[in-house]
Amino acid sequence: MAFQIPRGTQDILPGEVEKWQYVEKIARDICRRYNYREIRTPIFEHTELFLRGVGDTTDIVQKEMYTFEDKAGRSMTLRPEGTAPVVRSFVENKMYGDPNQPIKLYYIGPMFRYERPQAGRFRQFVQFGVEALGSDDPAIDAEVIAMAMELYQSLGLKKLKLVINSLGDIESRKAHRQALIDHFQNRIHELCEDCQVRLEKNPLRILDCKKDRDHELMATAPSILDYLNEESRHYFEKVKAYLTKLGIPFEVDSRLVRGLDYYNHTTFEIMSDAEGFGAITTLCGGGRYNGLVQEIGGPETPGIGFALSIERLLAALDAEGVALPVSRGIDCYIVAVGEKAKEESVPLVHKLRKAGIVADKDYQDRKIKAQLKAADRLSAKFVAILGDDELAKEVINVKEMSTGEQTEVPLHSIVDYLKERLS
Repeated sequence: MAFQIPRGTQDILPGEVEKWQYVEKIARDICRRYNYREIRTPIFEHTELFLRGVGDTTDIVQKEMYTFEDKAGRSMTLRPEGTAPVVRSFVENKMYGDPNQPIKLYYIGPMFRYERPQAGRFRQFVQFGVEALGSDDPAIDAEVIAMAMELYQSLGLKKLKLVINSLGDIESRKAHRQALIDHFQNRIHELCEDCQVRLEKNPLRILDCKKDRDHELMATAPSILDYLNEESRHYFEKVKAYLTKLGIPFEVDSRLVRGLDYYNHTTFEIMSDAEGFGAITTLCGGGRYNGLVQEIGGPETPGIGFALSIERLLAALDAEGVALPVSRGIDCYIVAVGEKAKEESVPLVHKLRKAGIVADKDYQDRKIKAQLKAADRLSAKFVAILGDDELAKEVINVKEMSTGEQTEVPLHSIVDYLKERLS
């Protein structure tokens, strides 16, 4: 029987995985500079966490979660997103008691959603995200948005568009909620079944419907911006002012509501304007979630964050033709000729590796010509040839592949020689 990879997943092979490592390295470096520390949470959690944290009217909860019963009959779910697990950990480990507030965290790891696979979207995907918990300062909203923009720009993306909106506080949301019900209820039968269910449960979710997004009722729906109270309007103006001070251009879109129930006040998305990127242009999304910590059992704590798919990021790089500066070659390949030289090549390659030099050797008992071809396929910077004559003289012939220059080097000096040339 020939086994195949499950639909909606992918193998990331050598030659491609280096791009992932580079992107993750840049993301970690940006987090370090912004003073965000890594957190790692379980790949599966109790299902109730996502029902309460993400919201039971969302597509994620209704259609996309991988949920199963464990052997004790408890309902578990493979995490579909990163915020709810981070907040659960924040509450469970009483991070709200840490004197250093706000708590700034980031994560990188696989998420799971059962949705139709398409370009850049998988059922298992890797998500990078940040969460800042403990501050309701509009400046930290701008900081979080700036982090996301910096990641994309530092990797070489230029065709980006930042879109922001405000969903307001509880009072503003209530007023807007009633306006949406009044707007949709007489013609709700024209929309899909999901929208009909959402009308009473959470009418804001109707605006996020993928099936009916082109319906005329969507275009004429009441704008949340018209229902912001003074406090919410002031908060949004401060966020926009900070973004302007940071030199980050943005557009305001009153229809941007995001796909999760926990958002309030600032929401944002970063999109790709690259030609040929595809119909779904969103690269990153996030926003403020001031009630989520309480919903999960913690004290009243404001929070804001964002999440992005590494797969989508790499697709955007491809769309703009950006080549990442990843190195796939090795430093030195040892070519051994003769039985004694083969024996001595084992401790020699080990010595190079211990010194921090990326080294390899032949393990196929190939002739010298085949070994040299192997070194070339591995893009070796140097080839060190060791034979019986060299062993007798305690030297080794080192060839620099880019120039063809060949030098006889004392065996005891090979580490120092390679380190000097590689630097």
